[in-house]
Amino acid sequence: MKLSVLNHDCTFPSSMLPSSTPYPAHQSSPAALVSTFRSGLSLQRLVSFPNPSLDIPKRSSDRWAMKTFVACSGKRMADGDSPAKALRRILESPGVYQGPACFDALSAKLVEKAGFEFCFTSGFSVSAARLGLPDAGLISYGEMVDQGYQITQAVSIPVIGDGDNGYGNAMNVKRTVKGFINAGFAGIILEDQVSPKACGHTRGRKVVSREEALMRIRAAIDARKESGSDIVIVARTDSRQAISFDESLWRSRAFAEAGADVLFIDALASREEMRSFCEISPLVPKMANMLEGGGKTPILNPIELEEIGFKIVAYPLSLIGVSIQAMQDALRAIKGGRIPPPGSLPSFEEIKETLGFNAYYEEEKQYATSTDRLSLQRAYSPGSSSRYNMQRSTQDDSEKSVQSLQDPVVEVITPDVYSPYGADGSRGPFSGIWSRTLRIKIIGRDGFEKLDVRIPAGFLEGITNIVPALGGVNIKALLDDAAEETGGKILLDFNDTMGDRIQVFLE
Repeated sequence: MKLSVLNHDCTFPSSMLPSSTPYPAHQSSPAALVSTFRSGLSLQRLVSFPNPSLDIPKRSSDRWAMKTFVACSGKRMADGDSPAKALRRILESPGVYQGPACFDALSAKLVEKAGFEFCFTSGFSVSAARLGLPDAGLISYGEMVDQGYQITQAVSIPVIGDGDNGYGNAMNVKRTVKGFINAGFAGIILEDQVSPKACGHTRGRKVVSREEALMRIRAAIDARKESGSDIVIVARTDSRQAISFDESLWRSRAFAEAGADVLFIDALASREEMRSFCEISPLVPKMANMLEGGGKTPILNPIELEEIGFKIVAYPLSLIGVSIQAMQDALRAIKGGRIPPPGSLPSFEEIKETLGFNAYYEEEKQYATSTDRLSLQRAYSPGSSSRYNMQRSTQDDSEKSVQSLQDPVVEVITPDVYSPYGADGSRGPFSGIWSRTLRIKIIGRDGFEKLDVRIPAGFLEGITNIVPALGGVNIKALLDDAAEETGGKILLDFNDTMGDRIQVFLE
């Protein structure tokens, strides 16, 4: 178990103090305030003690003077648990739990590797990544189940799947729940929208009647019983935006009475609405949806969400959003004749590690044949020249890898060069060109220098291999004009499609 403590002084409004925190009855001020939330594999516990050193009263009308510590203790999912059991244990544990939304096997693996104890699938993100289409009811049940299976098989943490509106009537809902169970999901979110459905924070949403909404939840519970499963049923209502806040509270209470395991009102519009929601059916966990980048619900931190009363928190757009932005940035760089900068692009070794190549190679050794083992023994036997060669090769590769991280590598391919001699062997007009140098300089639109290299002026094709944006420029003609000039001369000075300034000098 690893414990780390951060110490700082602060004051808390009394409205921010967790109402569930026990205080000693004989004290007029709390001995310690404890707030717990989950972030990754760590249990984040905010512990606040009265701080007599602060130059403010121990209690004013609405503030406490506290000294705050954040303590973290590691805890992992127990081996052998079913996904649903692992998720239920999370729901029964103290604190609030964060779950980023993934959209494919790779993003799910990254969530697990980052240390989160569970994750969601986002219909919005899956529709975007798999179909390149908006979350407007276009993706099908079969596509969501197939994508979900790929996700759950890639990780060992529980995954809550987005079951949309069940893809039809109560009988369709039962098939959907059974399909999600077979795909390996720990939980399923079912909503009360009509078909075709819409993203929860977009316009045009409509919901089915109260009776049909309740029938979907009852059908889901029946499907769970028939399957002998313990999948967690998350009952979602979109009636807050489609009808009214009061209607969403009524439906949530009814879902709880019908047997839903978790309640979720999408697109709550204020802290007050969030608090009122958490006050109904107090024994049933509540889910919050922190839609990033401009949704209708206020974005609160985990401690604030726990104080209000939420148990699990979804972050539906973070992963798909940053992925879109990163790919757009990379494509702009490539189109401008460069590759993404090292800070935004992991090394090939890091990519292989993330994808599990090294683990694959280790496991592969368990199934090596006698011939494979003999080859390995010869390769690594003492005094073996092949062993030396392999070690030397590895060392060289490592040195090259380190160098590549430190210095930019410029590869110059030179199929064509200026010849200093004419066809008859006599000295031509460009005989002095090899004593000259071409300097290529790129200044980014942010004002920072991106490239500054020099190559022999006799190379022509090599220039476009350094800066493909020069591919359509007749460098030879420019050199023809400047061949007899002495001193330096600017051959080119222009802005590329990315707004970077490219300059070519003859020195």
